[in-house]
Order: sequence, then C-alpha cells, then structure tokens
Amino acid sequence: MSPSATAKVDATPPPPSPGGLDGFFKISERGSSVAREIRGGFATFFAMAYIIVLNPIILGSAKDMYGHQLDGGQLVTATVLTAAFSTLLMGVIGNVPIALAAGLGVNTVVALQLAPRMSWPDAMGMVVLAGIVVMLLVATGLRERVMNAVPGSLRKGIAIGIGLFILLIGLVDSGFVSRMPDAAHTTVPLQLGSDGHLNGWPVLVFVLGALLTLILIVRKVPGAILISIVAMTVVALIIDAAADLPGEAWGLTVPTWPGNPVATPDFGLLGHFSLFGGFHKVGVLTGILFVFTVLLSCFFDAMGTILGVGDEAKLTDAKGNFPGINRVLFVDGVAVAAGGATSSSASTCFVESTAGVGEGARTGLASIVSGLLFTVALFLTPLATMVPSQAATPALLAVGFLIIAGSVRDIDWSDFTLAIPAFLAMVMMPFTYSITNGIGIGFIAFSVLRLATGRGREVPVAMYAVSAVFVFYYMMPALGLT
Repeated sequence: MSPSATAKVDATPPPPSPGGLDGFFKISERGSSVAREIRGGFATFFAMAYIIVLNPIILGSAKDMYGHQLDGGQLVTATVLTAAFSTLLMGVIGNVPIALAAGLGVNTVVALQLAPRMSWPDAMGMVVLAGIVVMLLVATGLRERVMNAVPGSLRKGIAIGIGLFILLIGLVDSGFVSRMPDAAHTTVPLQLGSDGHLNGWPVLVFVLGALLTLILIVRKVPGAILISIVAMTVVALIIDAAADLPGEAWGLTVPTWPGNPVATPDFGLLGHFSLFGGFHKVGVLTGILFVFTVLLSCFFDAMGTILGVGDEAKLTDAKGNFPGINRVLFVDGVAVAAGGATSSSASTCFVESTAGVGEGARTGLASIVSGLLFTVALFLTPLATMVPSQAATPALLAVGFLIIAGSVRDIDWSDFTLAIPAFLAMVMMPFTYSITNGIGIGFIAFSVLRLATGRGREVPVAMYAVSAVFVFYYMMPALGLT
C-alpha cells in the first residue's frame, strides 16, 4: 500500500456517535432497540400494576394508635404518583430498566408494626428517615462497598433466588398454587389450585398464558411477553363476560371493562408526615429500631433486585460489578423517602422489572415508559387495574426460568464455602417469601464457613459487618426489641 493510500485510510473520520434517545440511553451500545425498550416498559408495568390495588388494601385496612385509617382513594393516588415519580427518576438518572413502587413486606411492617404504636404521619416520617439514611449510605460509598463485597457465586445465588421467588409469586398470584388452610393440620404449606386441583376459568387463563408465553419465547417471537399479556387479558374479558364469574374468582383485579375509565386523583395524603413525632410516642431506642427495620428491608430487597436485574440484563462488567450503580442506589433511596412523604409506604425496586428485561429492555427508556404508564394511571386507574394477575403472571414464570438458566452454571460448586451460601440464598428467598431473608442467611453462612475453614481473611470487612447486622436483626425478637 502506498504512503498516500495509508494517509487516506488514517484520515477517515470515525463513525458518528448516536444521538437523541439512542445516545442518551445508550440503547444500541447495550444491544437493544427503541421498540424493545417500549415493549419492556409495557411488560413491566402490567406485571406490577397489581400494586395499585394491593398497596391501598394493605395500608387502608390498618389503624394507627388513634384508630384512624387512611383513605382508600387517596392511597391509590399516593401509590401511583410515587411509582410514577420514582420510576421516571430511575429511567433518567439510573438509566436501567428497573421500575419502583411501594414495596411489599415494607408496607406490612408500616401497617402492622409502626402505625399501631403511633399516628400515621409519625409512621410515614420514619419511612422518610429510612430513605434519608439510605441516601447517606450511598453518598458515603458504604452501600456500594457492601454490594461489591459480595462474591460472584453468591451474587449468582441471589439472582437464582430471585428467579425462584418471582416464579413462586407468579404461581401464587395466579391461583395455580395456594396456601394450605391451617385447619388442614398438615405440614404441606402449598397445594395445587385452591383445593388440590386446578379448577375454574381464571386458572385456565393462567395456564394458557403460560403456554403461549413459553411457546413465543422458544420461537423467539419479538414481544413475546407483552403479546401474551394483551392476548390473555382479552381472553379473560371474554370469559368474565360470558361466564359471569363472581369478582373474588379473579382475586384482586377483575377483568371487567370499567363503566367510567377516568378517575380523579386525590392528593390529600401528600406531605402528611412527621419526621420525629414517632420517637415521642415509642421512645428513642424503639424508634431507632423501627427505622432500622424499614431500612434493612428496603436496603437488601433493592440490592437483590438490582443485582438480579443487572445480571439478567447483562449490565454488569467482567468482575460482576454494576457500572454507575451509585446513581441507581441513590434513586432507590429517594424512592424510599418519597413513599413516606406521600403516605404510600417505602417505594423500592420491583423484581417484576425482570418482565421488561425478558422483553429485551436494557436501558432507562423502558423505565420511562413504565413511569409514563403510571402517570396515565393517575387518571385512568380503572383501566390500569383491568389486567388480571392470571394474564400478567405467566411473564414471571418465563422470566424466572430465564434467570435461573442464565445463572446456575456460573456458581463455583466445587468450593463449598461459596456453593452452600449461594444455595441457601437461592432457596431461602422463595421458602421465606423474602429477598432480604435470603440475602441475610447467605451472607451469614458465607462468613461463618470461611471462618470455620481458616479462610476468614478472604472475607471483606463489609461482609462481616453486614452479617453481624443480620445476626442482630434475627435476634431482635429474642432480645425483646420488637
């Protein structure tokens, strides 16, 4: 090649960097497309839309120490508004396909542990304080240090645990399996269907939806999860109209076309919180323990979800770390505080975000789509809650499989000090119905086993510290601190 030819080649300008949505969200860089992100945003929204109904039920059924109950209509508005704000913020700042809403488990703590000991504003003030502590932990780098201290095999175990957990959520919410009544006097906790058999039209909708979803995924049809959700919602509407089923047959969400799809939001609960009022009611020590309980649940539920979604979306680097994780963690802290400020309880990252990842979502654009759908739901709540769980939960079945299949081979099963904690983390999440419990037991097992085999120096200090916190947390009832 002549020198002139060489010069000509060297002078060729590099291809222009993508601009617009593609450049801002790094869509092409992450191997996605705008269409995939939009489909993913829709899939995530429909998979978690049940929270619009469920959170007001949990909080609205409880009373504070004065006998006051929160208004149901105001709770719906607060729940949807906080989900919309937090999810949009995650899309813009975090740039990850993770949606946020009122966390299940945390709202139960607020309703059953905090509120009966104080007023509702006092209880929500403690949630705000927990969010502020989360943000401080992010600002000091402590939260990222904890996440980076988790060994790779344990991270994979956490991801698999989340896969099993969302699979169980899907099976229970759909009615495919149900809890055995205590009156049965059996040690078997779950059964097929409601009575040991698969009965009723709603369960058929789930079964058909699961088959349709899996067939579409196997055939690599774009939009498989969203297609299934829409198709089975239509089927459910037809069945409900034709069979005239009682509302309780479907569970929380009845697939009936609403007479008036428009609902006027009621913002009456916004700003009704007292930061330190609860401490005057229960004392400083008990108040700190209440904040600690909320903090622990939010901290590790979000951690598990972020690691699981990040791993499934291929957002982690070669070492398993999550670039830009601090932005994601900070938004999660803001969401916790925002939930308290709106009286909708702490908001956190939703594991149902994996439904969007299953559609190919890899960026914050999917979260923007989900956030906008929550915004629309402020005014069209009857429409947003029209999709029955039996039509949405097949997505969780499919995504649970995809997470497990993509992670189980990466665990170092030859090193028992890694394999056993990973195993405990993955099974304790579904068996205790808690992401936090799975992480806590896995952390403790890892620290203890490494110490017992003379490898204690290989355990990061952050892992020891968190394990000690979990030990204290589990011992709180025995110590009379709950």
